[in-house]
Amino acid sequence: MTVTLAPVRVRDGLLQLLGLCVLAGVLVAGMLFPVVGSIGVVSNRASDTVDNISADLVSVDPPLVTTITDVTGNAIAYLYDQYRVLTPPDRIADTMKAAIVAMEDKRFYEHDGVDWRGTMRAFVTNQLHGEIAQGGSSLTQQYIKNYLVHVVAKTPTERARATEQTPARKLREIRVALQLEKRLGKDEILSRYLNVVPFGNQTYGVAAAARTYFDTTPDQLTIPQAATLAGLVNQPGYLNPVTNPDGAIRRRNTVIDKMVDYGSITREMGEDAKQQPLGLVQPLNMLQNGCIGAGPSDGFFCSYVLQYLERAGFSLDQIRRGGYTIKTTLDPLVTKAAKQAAEAQVPKQTTGIANTVAVVQPGRDRHRVRALVANRDYGLDVEKGQTQYDLPSGVTKFGAGSIYKIFVAAAALEKGMGIHNVVDVPSSYTSRVYLNNLGPYTVHNAPTATYRSSLTLQDALAQSPNTTFVKLQERVGLDAAVDMAVRLGLREGMQGVNRSGDPLARDGSNGPSQAQFIKDNKIGPFTLGFGPTSVLELANVSATLMSGGMWCPPSPIEEVLDRNGRPVSLTEAPCEQVVAGGLANTLAVGLSKDDQQGGTAFTAAKEVDWNRPMIGKTGTTENYHSAGFTGSTPQFAGAALIFTDGVRPQGICDGRPPKLCGNGGHMFGGMVPARTWFAAMKEIHAGLPAEPLPPVDPRYLHGGDEVRVPDVVGRAENDARTLLEQAGYKVERRSINSSFPKGVVASQSPRGVALPGETVTIWVSSGFVPQPAPSQSSSAPSRPDNPGRTPSDQGSVPPSSQAPAPTTQNDGGQPSNPRFSDPLPGDPPPHRIPTLSPRRG
Repeated sequence: MTVTLAPVRVRDGLLQLLGLCVLAGVLVAGMLFPVVGSIGVVSNRASDTVDNISADLVSVDPPLVTTITDVTGNAIAYLYDQYRVLTPPDRIADTMKAAIVAMEDKRFYEHDGVDWRGTMRAFVTNQLHGEIAQGGSSLTQQYIKNYLVHVVAKTPTERARATEQTPARKLREIRVALQLEKRLGKDEILSRYLNVVPFGNQTYGVAAAARTYFDTTPDQLTIPQAATLAGLVNQPGYLNPVTNPDGAIRRRNTVIDKMVDYGSITREMGEDAKQQPLGLVQPLNMLQNGCIGAGPSDGFFCSYVLQYLERAGFSLDQIRRGGYTIKTTLDPLVTKAAKQAAEAQVPKQTTGIANTVAVVQPGRDRHRVRALVANRDYGLDVEKGQTQYDLPSGVTKFGAGSIYKIFVAAAALEKGMGIHNVVDVPSSYTSRVYLNNLGPYTVHNAPTATYRSSLTLQDALAQSPNTTFVKLQERVGLDAAVDMAVRLGLREGMQGVNRSGDPLARDGSNGPSQAQFIKDNKIGPFTLGFGPTSVLELANVSATLMSGGMWCPPSPIEEVLDRNGRPVSLTEAPCEQVVAGGLANTLAVGLSKDDQQGGTAFTAAKEVDWNRPMIGKTGTTENYHSAGFTGSTPQFAGAALIFTDGVRPQGICDGRPPKLCGNGGHMFGGMVPARTWFAAMKEIHAGLPAEPLPPVDPRYLHGGDEVRVPDVVGRAENDARTLLEQAGYKVERRSINSSFPKGVVASQSPRGVALPGETVTIWVSSGFVPQPAPSQSSSAPSRPDNPGRTPSDQGSVPPSSQAPAPTTQNDGGQPSNPRFSDPLPGDPPPHRIPTLSPRRG
């Protein structure tokens, strides 16, 4: 099949003269309209903007599809404002070029950017009807207008100006077209036009249209396919071939007739093409837009990626238009194992119960997030139990229970205790520091649990008596325990939300933070983990301990490439040495008995024949509204959290599957959460060697003296330097972009303890988080590797909108609950810490 693109190009002096006449006519028309005022105004307005428009056509990149991939490079989601894939001239079929030229500008290959004959005819016709000159635009002029409307314009006002029917706009367009034709060849202009124009159904450019309507590529378009697309460009809404197939066929056949008249195809070829059906793919092969396209398992991870990038300075609009390739840390095999484990314990449509899992890879340079899943599917179908709430990455309204005993233990080691030191285990304990209402605060252990009167700290972590850790928290200080939670990983959960788990407002109107509230009101049950918690941050706590005390932000990003394949730098928080390496290593060993006989997760570990070294801690909250487990091997850290996610929080009863129990319940951390964790990790570690836990530091076995580094985060640089130097430390300064005020220390390492004379690195804030620099235009077009998905944002079963009373727990699986009734100064809601119910881990 031979398709002729253009007849011999003619340069006709008469046409040039006619063009000058038309140009004069446009200027005269300008005089006829009071809004313009005069020839001088029209001419000056055009002259003022023509150079800027020409520059925009070269420098402003068209919106492209951003592709999010897993760690292997396979696409999981696409985000776009306009579904467009740039295609060079040699990859667009001659059929498509001939169809658009025949229909839109049959003298395209003859003129120098302006079809003076067509412009004169349109001008005279419009003047006879008393209208402002319009019509007769060449493809070059149409390209300019479409580029200004769909690429350059950002607001409705700018788009209206690009299409306004005035002599000034027409003259401006003519001058730019003449200038553009001197810089670019005809084939380049034609391909740019075909890459910009809309074809309906959210598709822009011929490549996206070819795939959407015919599931083909632009170099393979047949005559009827090309004619169909050429017919859409001016009325893509009205001529939508899905909703108006008869209109689309009539328009297609008109284009085919024009191709015959133009001489690009024979009459026989045209008649044959008109007999063909539309041939649309059913349904249309549309690229799903957004995290919905990531599917039921990966949607939560995709959502976290977007939040993380926004904190790193990207705007959502920038992501949707930038044509980035975002390679994430998501491991499909880890994700599959975690998803199967979560659903095996709590089927996805279980009423009112969510089961969430996060997996993070430890490391001293990065903490890579490998999986974020829930028993719920990510999606919009409420009837199928789907949701778009960030269950595995966000801060839930419910607590993690006795997992928080880790922070008290870490603070105790930092103050000189060792994991082999003996701690008391009274059956009940009345605090001298914390209050219940205005009376004494008494905590009990579970009556079903049998403890010796004293245990080593290591055994106490495995068996989880409540009384031991409330008493130990008194010794180390509540502030030290809360600060330790922040340092080890509960950054958002302690500092980014209030006591109800709601994100803090910028003006602090709904504060204070959960951490500050606990400190100010001396909330003794902190160690029993009643407060709102993120399962992702729990997993990162375990990763911090397994990384020798090095905290790193839980990052979902491996790398970001711009549309030209160049790396884009991210503003990420630096890793911090938050506790001494010896402390972290020894505490890891201190947490290594939970899966063994007597440990609260022993039964769950035994179910899967767990046989490799690990650390772990269970937790349960008051009223059994939630329960959790966090742990790690040297290869992978993870956490599981089960909680009631209906509109009316209820207790959860264990079972296969579990169910809601109203005001009762008996869900412990050693049940569904531990079973979920061990099932997932058993599969994730299949084929990996069993690595030993890190070596202990003798100082933290039986206790020793440590020196605390002043915590200077949030202080002005000079004050921070003075404090550190007076304490005997050397100071190294680095700059970092962050939301902290300019000149304030945003991070430090080490943060906790270190020997005098060591160097403390402080990161001083620049005061802003910059947006990544826009990528430069490139002649090399880019396209998504595997186009094919969609997006949106909303949910199904929402987390409870009623913040539960702060809940507490014990390991092994039982809870206690501080309720708030008596008003405190500056705290409108009442406050009371009740006598804790006897619970165990």
